[in-house]
Amino acid sequence: MNENVLLQMKNIHKRFPGVYALNNVDFELKQGEVHALLGENGAGKSTLIKVLGGIYKAEEGEIYIDGKKVTIDNVFDSHKNGISIIHQELVLVPYMTVAENIFLGREPMKGHLIDKDKMNADTEELLHTYNMNFTPDTLVVDLTIAQQQMVEIVKAISFNSKILVMDEPTSSISDKEVEFLFKIMRTLTSKGVGIIYISHKMSELWEICDRVTVLRDGQYVSTHVVKDIDKDELIARMVGRTLEQYYTREFQAPGDVVLKAEHISDGDMVKDVSFELRKGEIVGFAGLVGAGRSETMQCIFGLKKKYTGTVTIKGKKVHFLSAVDAVNDGIAFVPEDRKLQGLYQVQSVKYNSTIEVLAHFIKGVFLNKSEEETIAQKYVDMMNTKTPTLDQMIGHLSGGNQQKVMIGRWLATNPSILILDEPTRGVDVGAKAEIYSIMNYLAKQGIAIIMISSELPEIINMSDRVYVMANGRITGCIGHEDVSQECIMKLAAEE
Repeated sequence: MNENVLLQMKNIHKRFPGVYALNNVDFELKQGEVHALLGENGAGKSTLIKVLGGIYKAEEGEIYIDGKKVTIDNVFDSHKNGISIIHQELVLVPYMTVAENIFLGREPMKGHLIDKDKMNADTEELLHTYNMNFTPDTLVVDLTIAQQQMVEIVKAISFNSKILVMDEPTSSISDKEVEFLFKIMRTLTSKGVGIIYISHKMSELWEICDRVTVLRDGQYVSTHVVKDIDKDELIARMVGRTLEQYYTREFQAPGDVVLKAEHISDGDMVKDVSFELRKGEIVGFAGLVGAGRSETMQCIFGLKKKYTGTVTIKGKKVHFLSAVDAVNDGIAFVPEDRKLQGLYQVQSVKYNSTIEVLAHFIKGVFLNKSEEETIAQKYVDMMNTKTPTLDQMIGHLSGGNQQKVMIGRWLATNPSILILDEPTRGVDVGAKAEIYSIMNYLAKQGIAIIMISSELPEIINMSDRVYVMANGRITGCIGHEDVSQECIMKLAAEE
């Protein structure tokens, strides 16, 4: 074995009832490298990481660390072998301090009491080493999502881990915070730490990763040096086909104004925002995290009742006091966080597809099951959602398929205006292409779409016009012909 190979996973097999999640998968990680693990949702990435982390046990296969064969039966075995995993869903305790979270379950003791002074001092040293701008006694609930992510990283480092797994670490942080994260990653790799990096943001691969391994349908496909392969080839390997046109958009002349917002302010995040939306167009809202984009749409949709300014829908002034009022007036809103704000994880695909249109199949105490199934099936088919049955629990679907159910649910309300907040966050490239195709179809049918997105390529390629926000204000509006990453970022950085 090559002397700088840190980790080898050979011939890994993992089965679940009715599913071959991993079939003879190989993976290798070298000292001091960032190695991307790429594949569509359901490709086996998470299962492979859970085998490495001791959450699952493989039926077959071998794991070597520093050339020595190891057995990983549980999370303790994983930690003992120098492996730390930072999961996409953060697992910090909100009302404990940074120091208490970092040393949870392994607190330094003085006699029978926790040595808080030593715990805080050790935490302070870690925070200083990695230039963190918060203190050991800060409550986690008072940190931003990005800062919480940094606490997870510091916690992993505090185990003296030599193998660090990062699962979608940039999905909820701004570009500036991504730069800071990458700086920390480079510091770690310079010390010989090997990092396994999972991300749907393919542009990040060429910025931070050395090699990339592709999985598809639970099987190993290939490993490449990142600088020797391009995006199109990687996508083809991931999905098993060439995506001839990743962004599907046919631009057309938009119709009449269907929504006009004038001088919207909420006394907090939204400050004097004005914009308009026309029938059959897609209007993008770009800006850094915290710019006020989502909050603006929450005002319009009735999720924020107290705001000043005027909203006009199809010539009629409105001020919705609830989301129900907005839906009744033809507006649908797919929220940013499908797990917390949208889906009922322990309910079926059918339930999640039809919850907004109960009146269509419930009359008094009578439930028309046939009508419920017809509605659910219509939007599962329209969205090309992959599910074994309509009764499948939605939490068992991939992220991309959950998002399709979420969009389909709101389309069932027959909206004339559709607001999509981060519609492809945490979604693989195949599902992204399908969502873009559906958006294009809806716009051609005359539906007016607002898309909030932090992914500039989809903003640029899918939008008729782009409004850019910074610090709660609109700093500019750019037409499709003139939009570029540079002009968006310039407007997004305005004070």
